Amino acid sequence: MNEGNRGSLICLGVGITIGAHITPIARHALKSADIVFAASSDSLFELWLKDIHPNVVSLQQYYNKGKSRKITYQEMTEALLTPVRQGKKAVAAFYGHPGVFVNPSHKAILQAKAEGFEAIMLPGISAADCLYADLGIDPGKYGCQHFEASQFMFYQRNIDPTAYLILWQVMAAGDKSHTQLNKNEQHLLELTDLLAEDFPLDHKVIVYEAASNAVENAIQLTCKLSELSVQQLSQKSTLIIPPSKKLIPRKKKQKHSLKVIN
Repeated sequence: MNEGNRGSLICLGVGITIGAHITPIARHALKSADIVFAASSDSLFELWLKDIHPNVVSLQQYYNKGKSRKITYQEMTEALLTPVRQGKKAVAAFYGHPGVFVNPSHKAILQAKAEGFEAIMLPGISAADCLYADLGIDPGKYGCQHFEASQFMFYQRNIDPTAYLILWQVMAAGDKSHTQLNKNEQHLLELTDLLAEDFPLDHKVIVYEAASNAVENAIQLTCKLSELSVQQLSQKSTLIIPPSKKLIPRKKKQKHSLKVIN
């Protein structure tokens, strides 16, 4: 254990809309840090952080074309841990929620704790929270199934067409190399075929992107499932598939009386 060592790590989320979604506790953590890591591809994100703290280091430097994201995430994890081991208060600011579709935050916190350092996660408004608000979806009405798009393609999943199906990181669907930066139309056609097992090809689906700043509007593009592969997608695109069938009432089981034998 590193008792007496003030090194610590906080992985926090600043929400989706820059400057508008940050919580007071997250802002305080940023101001009191020795070093702040910026985890977003948005240049405005880093500039905004520098208004809060002068010592901001971008984690985007670990991304390179053709480089596996697995390697990138490991390098990011080590970058977060280095100042902690030096006795510094390190804060990593992630776009949205730091624990939702984020690899380095979970790995760094686990490793820091294993080495005896204080490490915590502070939640932020996620893309899912914005999605529910922008699209008017109540997850409690029909239920929601959330999957990462590639994982959905690679593994057997039981789909309920009476509930919403939400697929994240749909632009990279089918990417086994972890290097894909643009959509692959063939992979999207394969995804469409899989979805067609549970949803009609003419079923209306939504491609959604939350607004990242106050002057933008959220993107909500409605198309047929069969038209998915030709849609313009970005790394922020999420696919929402509304229910295609009605809820089926559960049949009541008959109660059986038990005879007591003396």
